[in-house]
Amino acid sequence: MSLIHRTKNDSPTVVLVHGAFADASSWNGVIERLQHEGVQVKAPANPLRGIAIDSAYIATVFEETPGPIVAVGHSYGGAMISNAAKQAKNVVGLVFVAAFAPDEGERLGEVQEGSKDSVLNRALVPQHYPSANGGEPAVEFAIDPAKFHEAFAADLPTEQTALMAATQRPVAELGFSEPSGPPAWKDLPSWAVVATVDRAAGTDVTRSMAERAGAEIREVPGSHVIMVSEPRVVADVIMEAVAAV
Repeated sequence: MSLIHRTKNDSPTVVLVHGAFADASSWNGVIERLQHEGVQVKAPANPLRGIAIDSAYIATVFEETPGPIVAVGHSYGGAMISNAAKQAKNVVGLVFVAAFAPDEGERLGEVQEGSKDSVLNRALVPQHYPSANGGEPAVEFAIDPAKFHEAFAADLPTEQTALMAATQRPVAELGFSEPSGPPAWKDLPSWAVVATVDRAAGTDVTRSMAERAGAEIREVPGSHVIMVSEPRVVADVIMEAVAAV
């Protein structure tokens, strides 16, 4: 269901939102394929400072992008696109890639604790960063480099995952503990790529959330970073969404 008036010449821009422990370059293989098909693409930097801050930032990215948008989120980025699309009026479809799609009031940390597939929690290392106005240092989490391959990207070569571990971006504890807001998946058509060997978000969690959202689901053998290991398949699902909206 589109929330804006469009003409036949309007073509959605695809906005790719990365998740925790990653950056926008994780979408490179997908971007190459979408651009080859003539799709306008944007991959902003997700601040990874908490549900409220990050979704507000991504909502601004949506609002300042002309025309309709198909919003794509990986992992934690799924929560961002669903929250942000409730604030922006030009999002016409959502694609969840090995992603969380929380309902209002759900906290990602609590959701993940119930996963039988995820091993992420025991791979996390707490760190600290300065809080605003000189307050107590705030907590953020990174993945132990020694456990990065197993927990995050087991279907990639160890040399590649060592590089990803070294360049990972930590996520604030608020990303796990803040409650999610009203979800846009209740209003917008949704698609989902479920990685069948996801040991980070947990295949059981991403599948059940995609089913609850009424998403068109494509299950793909692979790890949590399925957009890195199987960029063609992920790009194909995004193209399906672009064509449908």
